[in-house]
Amino acid sequence: MPGTLQNLLDLLDLETLESDLFRGESPKEDRQRAFGGQVIGQALVAATRTVEGRRPHSLHAYFVRPGDTKVPIIYDVDCIRDGRSFATRNVLARQHGRAIFNMSVSFQIDEQGIEHQISMPDVTPPEDLPDERERRAALLHRVPEKSQARFMADRAIEIRPVAPLDPVSPDPAPPIERYWARTRTPLPDDFDRHECVLAYASDITLLATCLVPHGMTWYGGKILSASLDHSMWFHRPFRADEWLLFDQSSPSSSGGRGLNFGNIFARDGRLVASMTQEGMVRMRRET
Repeated sequence: MPGTLQNLLDLLDLETLESDLFRGESPKEDRQRAFGGQVIGQALVAATRTVEGRRPHSLHAYFVRPGDTKVPIIYDVDCIRDGRSFATRNVLARQHGRAIFNMSVSFQIDEQGIEHQISMPDVTPPEDLPDERERRAALLHRVPEKSQARFMADRAIEIRPVAPLDPVSPDPAPPIERYWARTRTPLPDDFDRHECVLAYASDITLLATCLVPHGMTWYGGKILSASLDHSMWFHRPFRADEWLLFDQSSPSSSGGRGLNFGNIFARDGRLVASMTQEGMVRMRRET
C-alpha cells in the first residue's frame, strides 16, 4: 500500500491506553499546529471504538486550543448513553494537561424511514479534470518559495477542483467551491471507518470557502485562520476511496469569523453527508 494512504490509516489507528482512553500521534510534518481534520478524525475513531452495532450519524465539535504536533493527543471518551436505537459519546482531547478539543457524537442502528434529498449539482466529472499533481505542478510558479514544498507534498486524499482558483490571488467570485475527492488509492476491503476518513477530509478546504468572494487564499500571506467549530451529519453509506463531490458555500463572514456549509454527494448523486464549520479569519497586521 502506498505510503501516504498507510500514513493516514496509521494516523487513525489510535493506541488504546485503557477502557475509553486512547492516544493519537501527529504526522511528522512541518506544521505549527495540528491539522483540525486529524483531530476530528481521531476523535471519531476513539468514540467509534466504544460503540457496537451502530454507526455515527452526527458529530459536533469545538476547537479549544491549538494542537501541539510534537506530543501525542489523549482522547478521553465519556459514554453518555446507550439506548435501544441511539448512543451518545463525548470525546475530550487533551495535551499538556489541558483540553484542546471537545466533540459530541451520536450513533444509530440501521433503520428505514421516509427519504428525500436535494439534487447534486451538474458539474464536470472527475475524469475530465486534471490530476492533482499535474494541476499543482502547473501552478507552482505562483506559490511563494517558502510554501512550495508543502504545496507539492504527496497527499492521501486527492482533490480535483471543478473550477480551480489561482493559489495566491484569485479573482473575487461567488462564495462557492466544488471539488471531487477520494483517497488516492483504494482502501482495504475490510476497512469500515469511512466516516472517520471523511471527517479527516472535511476540514481540508471548507474554511477557505469564505475567502473566495474576497479574492484571497491561505498562500497570499494576508490571513490568519483557525477552526472554531465543526459539525457533520452522515446520511447514507459511502466509500471514501470512491469519488465524492464536495459542494461548499459561505453565507457570511463577519466579526473576524467565516461561516461555511457543505454537502457531499456520491458519484451516483446520493447525498451522503453534510457539514458546517465556522473559523477565525483575521487580516494580518502590517508591521
